[in-house]
Amino acid sequence: MQLPAEAVAATVLIQVVQISGLPTERDVAYPGKTVAHWTGSEAAAALTLIESLPGSAQHRCGFWPGWSVRAYDDSLDLALFEAAFCFTCHEVRMHGTAVPATLATQFFDPEAPPARNLLSLFRTTVS
Repeated sequence: MQLPAEAVAATVLIQVVQISGLPTERDVAYPGKTVAHWTGSEAAAALTLIESLPGSAQHRCGFWPGWSVRAYDDSLDLALFEAAFCFTCHEVRMHGTAVPATLATQFFDPEAPPARNLLSLFRTTVS
């Protein structure tokens, strides 16, 4: 999966969100509960894991993501990007100040080891 390179380099904080619904408007944060904050090497490792997600074909499920990550630079103002993951339809939707249109929708293989590791990381944030 491809993330905006400059945003990855500038990221100092990642919020992990357990999504509770879909946004009511385009390019608005996904509603849900922030369940973790990752900084330093933990944030860098998560971004590397996300970037290692192998591509996949689209599967139709209606896009009901369960998790998102929001990346922030040191200003902690607006999110550089938010990536919402649907492990059923293999889709990631991204938006934010650093996301070009070409990266807004991507597909990943949820059965691949990196995807399973990412889902496991998400799930451990609520245990």
